[in-house]
Amino acid sequence: MQYYIDILPDMILAHISKIIIDMNKTEVLESEKRANKSHGKDGPITFFHLKDDGQFPNSPYPVLLYKDILNLPFLRPGAFIENLFKGNGWYNSWRAGIYEYGHYHSNTHEVIGVYKGKTTLLIGGKKGVKIDIEKGDVLILPAGVAHQNLNSEDSVKCVGAYPNGIKYDMKYGKADERPKADLTIKKVPTNIKNPVFGHIMGIPKYWKPHS
Repeated sequence: MQYYIDILPDMILAHISKIIIDMNKTEVLESEKRANKSHGKDGPITFFHLKDDGQFPNSPYPVLLYKDILNLPFLRPGAFIENLFKGNGWYNSWRAGIYEYGHYHSNTHEVIGVYKGKTTLLIGGKKGVKIDIEKGDVLILPAGVAHQNLNSEDSVKCVGAYPNGIKYDMKYGKADERPKADLTIKKVPTNIKNPVFGHIMGIPKYWKPHS
């Protein structure tokens, strides 16, 4: 039995991903109609606006949290998430927990999909916000936003991915990282698909380039 599970083709998983996500599209489109530009709660999305705190640059674009948005299959939930993200142009993926120290990426945005466990994250640095994430959640972090696991690294199992498979850098909030990191962050494009819903939800509406 284990042999057949291990060789389940990725193309089948991708097809299952599409079917499940399509089932959510009606709710998503209705949420788009109700959307506004302020932070807070809007349908399945919770927004977090995090300003530069002096140590971490954070971002003018909001962090997007989708609670319980993934209808994960019993078999190979990590592969399911990888295929979903990759289908929307987010790849160079990993499967692991989340680091217990504050860090950010200056050259790319990041998406994290949780397929096991739960934890509390601190986003935005010491003056930021604590958020709970658990199995079925998706968190989208703009370039520059600090994130830190407040529990053990392996308290959750996640899939992380990056738009166009960019090889991400690692920044830790050290003084010598800036202002170079700030200049790099400004060059990261936002005209990208949302990793969960493609063109219809989240990033295409709420990460419009600033003039």
